Amino acid sequence: MSRTSNEDTRYRIMRLIEEYPEITQRELADKLGVSAGGVNYCLKALVDKGLVKAKNFKNSNNKAGYLYLLTPAGLTEKTFLTRRFLARKLEEYEALRDEVESLQAEIAEEDGA
Repeated sequence: MSRTSNEDTRYRIMRLIEEYPEITQRELADKLGVSAGGVNYCLKALVDKGLVKAKNFKNSNNKAGYLYLLTPAGLTEKTFLTRRFLARKLEEYEALRDEVESLQAEIAEEDGA
């Protein structure tokens, strides 16, 4: 997994955890389109780094679950990752926009020929 891909996965996991603290690893995997094992590995790394705290709780189905919370360091890291993610996406957007404009000009030229 590339550094950018790993960073994007960490960012997306942290974002979902912040929004849905009771989300399961399976739900995270489904939403992100990655394996449950990949999510487990990433979550463990986030917990080990002190960015996410996992607490046991009983969910409504009387099954033990986890409540995932971003720590203060996790919130700071998420902000950092958000900025980097946004910068990458803006670069991708600008490159795609340039490519679309180039293709539109090419088609217009061919239609006019």
